[in-house]
Amino acid sequence: MIAVTVPAHNEEQMIAACLQSLQVAALHPALRNEPVVIVVALDRCRDATEWICQRMGVEVVSVDAGCVGVARAAASERALALGARWIGCTDADSVVPPDWLARQLQCGASAFCGVVAVGDWLDYPQAVREQFLQGEHAVDGHPHVHGANMGFSAVAYRQCGGFAPLTTGEDVALIQAMHGAGMQVARLASPRVMTSARRHARAPHGFSEFLRRLEQRVGLATDEVVVGDAAPLSLLAR
Repeated sequence: MIAVTVPAHNEEQMIAACLQSLQVAALHPALRNEPVVIVVALDRCRDATEWICQRMGVEVVSVDAGCVGVARAAASERALALGARWIGCTDADSVVPPDWLARQLQCGASAFCGVVAVGDWLDYPQAVREQFLQGEHAVDGHPHVHGANMGFSAVAYRQCGGFAPLTTGEDVALIQAMHGAGMQVARLASPRVMTSARRHARAPHGFSEFLRRLEQRVGLATDEVVVGDAAPLSLLAR
């Protein structure tokens, strides 16, 4: 059995699209009808997120942590208890392609790390978009770790101790632990997940915060050009 885990905190506006894309990916012919269970970790949800999940027939676990690491760990534990051999991870504001799970299972490694693209740039200026595209190296062997686009075997997850209770960077910490244990991690440019550039962050220092900091840097660089003292812009590390 395959599982997909999704942490959620008040995601009533976006989670339906995420779950729909996961349900489509679960039906990919390359999976050969292997059962797929979707587990949403409801972390301090006070809106209609739980109702949407129930309506769409997915598994839910509830936590009261305000911590994405705790939420991912709780969802992963439920997935393991249900018998998952592979766990894919994404975020509630993201949409996966139809071959997302199939390509992960074909990667031939203990874990998979993919890249993301932004589906709704909202009011971000063009300069921010350009700098993001320059830094998001969408090539095989890329350096990125995105909780919205990753997966791992149940064996690897157990051996590395699972997700740490971190408010941010829990995805990076897990992959680092796998590298430290000598496990193979496939860092592939495809399949790519579409995510949101929303300004109201759910996790501190996460993707939304990264884009805001990048916007600030781009603004500074623009001001420098005006006064004739521009310097090369380096993309902030995530």
